[in-house]
Amino acid sequence: MKTENIDGERKQLQIRKAKGGKDRYVPLPERTLDLLRGYWSTHRHPVYLFPGSPPQGISPSMSKKPMNETSVRLTLLAALDESGVKKHATVHTLRHSYATHLLEAGINPRVIQAHLGHKSLNSTMIYTHLTAKAQSPAVDAINDILKDISW
Repeated sequence: MKTENIDGERKQLQIRKAKGGKDRYVPLPERTLDLLRGYWSTHRHPVYLFPGSPPQGISPSMSKKPMNETSVRLTLLAALDESGVKKHATVHTLRHSYATHLLEAGINPRVIQAHLGHKSLNSTMIYTHLTAKAQSPAVDAINDILKDISW
């Protein structure tokens, strides 16, 4: 992630050449923006928010590459361990969780589709796992419809 991809004023993150080679914007929560600003204030790499490891003997501020996939995966595993979460998770799991939480919060699936960068709404719906919380309104609606029917 390059620092230039963060639009703090609009609270958005530009995702460049992501899935399908497409660019898109996603919301950047204020709390996350604050955390990123705090992190950047101590590291201040001129290009990358999370730079890769430079060759030995070179200052981290001189790294010419972003953090690699292995480092991202290991960072996630360390965060899971530190948080006490015992479930298996991958970086891709975060996409599924993001989509599911947005759906549960009542966000229109078309908006979620745009955030994930999918062409098809069917692809988006694969990411959204129906949890008890998501199913509850449907069950309540069916019960309400059927309450006056005598069997």
